[in-house]
Amino acid sequence: MGIAAPAWAGETPLYQPAPAWITPAVMPKIAVGADAPTTLILDNQYRIEKGQLWSYADIATRAGSAEELTRLSSLTLPWAPDKGDLIIHQLSILRGDEVIDALAGDRKFTVLRREERLEALQISGILTATMAVEGVRVGDIVRLRYSVVSKDDALAGHVQNVTGLPAAPFRLGYGRVRALWADGSAPHWKLLAKDVEAEPVKKGGVTELTFALPLSKQPEMPADAPSRFTHPPLFEMSSFGSWADVSKTMAPLYATGGLIADGSPLAVELTRLKGMAGSAMDKAAAALQLVQDNVRYLMVGMNGGNYVPQKPADTWALRYGDCKAKTLLLLAMLRGLDIEAEPVLASSAMGDFVPERLPSVAAFDHVLVRAVIDGKSYWLDGTGLGTRLEDIGDTPQFGWVLPVRGTGADLMAIATHANARPAIDIEVNADESGHERLPSVFDAKAVLRGQIATMINAGLGQMDAKRRDELIRGFFNEQIGTAQYADVGIATDPASATVSFTARGVTTSPWELTDRRYRRSTSKLIDAISFAPDRARPAWLDIPAATSAPIGVRYHLRLRLPHGGKDYRIEGEQDLSRSVAGYDLRRTVRLDGGVLEVDERTDATGVEIAADRLPDERDALATVQAGSPRVIGTEKPTYLWDYDAATIASWPQSKAVEAIFAKAIAADAENSDGYSSRGNFRWGIGDYKNGLADLDKAIAIEPSVALYLQRAYRRFQTGDVAGALADGRLARQLDPASGGAVATVASYLAESGKLDDALAIVDAKIAIGGEQRDGYRNYKANLLGTYGDATKALEIINAQLAEKPGTTSLYNDLCWIKGTRNIDLESAKQDCTQAVELSSGSMAAIDSRAMLWFRMGRFEDALSDLDVVVAQEPEKAPSRFMRGIVLKRLGRNSDGDAELVIARRIDPHIPATYARFGITP
Repeated sequence: MGIAAPAWAGETPLYQPAPAWITPAVMPKIAVGADAPTTLILDNQYRIEKGQLWSYADIATRAGSAEELTRLSSLTLPWAPDKGDLIIHQLSILRGDEVIDALAGDRKFTVLRREERLEALQISGILTATMAVEGVRVGDIVRLRYSVVSKDDALAGHVQNVTGLPAAPFRLGYGRVRALWADGSAPHWKLLAKDVEAEPVKKGGVTELTFALPLSKQPEMPADAPSRFTHPPLFEMSSFGSWADVSKTMAPLYATGGLIADGSPLAVELTRLKGMAGSAMDKAAAALQLVQDNVRYLMVGMNGGNYVPQKPADTWALRYGDCKAKTLLLLAMLRGLDIEAEPVLASSAMGDFVPERLPSVAAFDHVLVRAVIDGKSYWLDGTGLGTRLEDIGDTPQFGWVLPVRGTGADLMAIATHANARPAIDIEVNADESGHERLPSVFDAKAVLRGQIATMINAGLGQMDAKRRDELIRGFFNEQIGTAQYADVGIATDPASATVSFTARGVTTSPWELTDRRYRRSTSKLIDAISFAPDRARPAWLDIPAATSAPIGVRYHLRLRLPHGGKDYRIEGEQDLSRSVAGYDLRRTVRLDGGVLEVDERTDATGVEIAADRLPDERDALATVQAGSPRVIGTEKPTYLWDYDAATIASWPQSKAVEAIFAKAIAADAENSDGYSSRGNFRWGIGDYKNGLADLDKAIAIEPSVALYLQRAYRRFQTGDVAGALADGRLARQLDPASGGAVATVASYLAESGKLDDALAIVDAKIAIGGEQRDGYRNYKANLLGTYGDATKALEIINAQLAEKPGTTSLYNDLCWIKGTRNIDLESAKQDCTQAVELSSGSMAAIDSRAMLWFRMGRFEDALSDLDVVVAQEPEKAPSRFMRGIVLKRLGRNSDGDAELVIARRIDPHIPATYARFGITP
């Protein structure tokens, strides 16, 4: 029952019956239907003997649909010809009881060399046997049985195999893994999966291990668990006895003696490095830069290249190589500099999982250099990009690695820490000196370092000027906020491996008005950190959390505050130096002479956080973020309406905003954003004419529902009801389903005295039904309550309340309609009370109640409510207007007139709105 020796055909598939040790699978009896599995047989059998691995597969798949038929009509089988043979045993089509030999008539697989990973800079040397299976129909079963026989000379007689295992909910008709080995070839084996029954059975001189597929459903794991918890189910076999055995086996491949010949180009480079001034550290950094910058990455897996590195002379001549080639080149250079160095094998994605695996080379997919300088380990990766002297002590997140030594070595852990320099370093100089409500003017510079910079620099050659500028704008939009830009620029510095972005622009004001004061956050990076491990399930309680690989970001803000910063203060924790949730956090905040300085840095450290520490770390981060500093404005803030448009336009901040918008518009005349953004700014400072003109230009370039509705409202505010209605209709033409467009058209029809037409539009939407029906019913009631029969409006709202008792907004509607229409005031008191109490102090409900008090002549009560609303929402024009009216009723004419001026400044149409209800100054 030994392995039959194949003919080692190399680059030509063999066509032979399966050897006698294979036990063929029997086709299962499965009913055809929607619930039937597509894969009827998945049988994998392995045999290890005399340093050789025979891998057999039997796959039977039903063409249950046209899509599956397309997939099965063309088969592909990859294999490495330098390591063994591909052997085809059977290719047949099963149609009912008929078995059709798809290899009859001397039909053969065609062999192709398809470097499918070339775009990922990998040349594998893998050959692909491909065949178009003729005559397959929907309902047929295609069965393929084949073997791959392999022996890798780089493993020095050792054999290894890793098989991924399907688990429920994946479905199979019949599935199995079967492994055999002779006494003299017994491998170690391991099932890295839960709830699998597998016991080896010895029959004569052969041991057999069998288990069924698919496996039972594997336990779900939190997404942030380390890879040793989240790895896919695996079956491993290896003839390596220990990690030291693996280390010793790989060692000869990385011997460097004699690899740099005297007088060779590499010898010239080595001599140059030796002659450099500086320490061993300086020379090690220079050697690493030489390898990173002068040898591009290209994985070469052909001709034994899976494990055998390319010679340094070839790597230097070709100027390309993979991690093996770059490591061997770097090793040769470092050892030539008398710097202690050794290769280490690493797993790039599952390093913390390595100790649980069987010792084998297959546990790794990467190799780098460990250099020892002054007794300290440095992890030097030739495939990295942009590493300089300052970065040489940075630590990769590879978990456990295996040093490659002639005497053998055990696994070694890499303890990660924060990187020396930030990968992204941002400086922002912002001018907000005019007023909190004006757009923020900024000059920004971002220095990108290391691998990020190198990748961007590599892509710049493929970008035209427009795409390059879009890249820069997109970067700053992410870091600062959506903005309009006057200028953007880029500069590269190969010596420092940096790329610098610069920009000048304007963005939306970050100030918020809360509790009668303007407030602004000063934290950019720390507040953005998210750490929320989910360990709610009992089975997850003991699972630690993995954190991000080491990377640093720095943000420096220099901000000119409004009004020279007089009486402004900082609230919160200004100075911070703490390690929390896998991050090192640093921050300083200073306010001096009207200028705010913020320096903030976050560094992911790549550490793993133990399960029992997770609650404390979450709490610590929440505490840090809750204490993030904010700038607090003066007790008596000013508002834009306190100044006329000409005064605001004269401020340096406003002039800068105008200049930036002008350049942004000129730079891209086909983009409407510049005009619409400038229009918002101008409208906000009271320049209504030019604000509307900009909106006209934006719509001329790129008409949209949002722009039409925006212009409709602004036209209405300036008294142009006909223009507002026209814009509403244009918006509805673009999107007849837009609720905003329907409401706009109906509102302005009613405002034009065409209430019946407005109601007809809304009734048509109500008749359609669906989720929006209740909203349209409520809108109809408000139309009637404002322009028509208030009694009918109240009937609609009461009917809605009967259907959905306790709906706060409906009580508010009752309160408002009764108050504005001056009807049924006694019952309105209960409605207003319900609205205020159920809404937990909603400003809308309090404003409505103020209207009721006004109608009842209770002006002091009305003023009390309006004071509350205006204090919380000072830009609410209706409340401002009514406050002015109430003040005048109380005899405070000058105060009332001042309030009315503010209301008209915020909304020029507000007097006409209230005149409809008979309320005038």
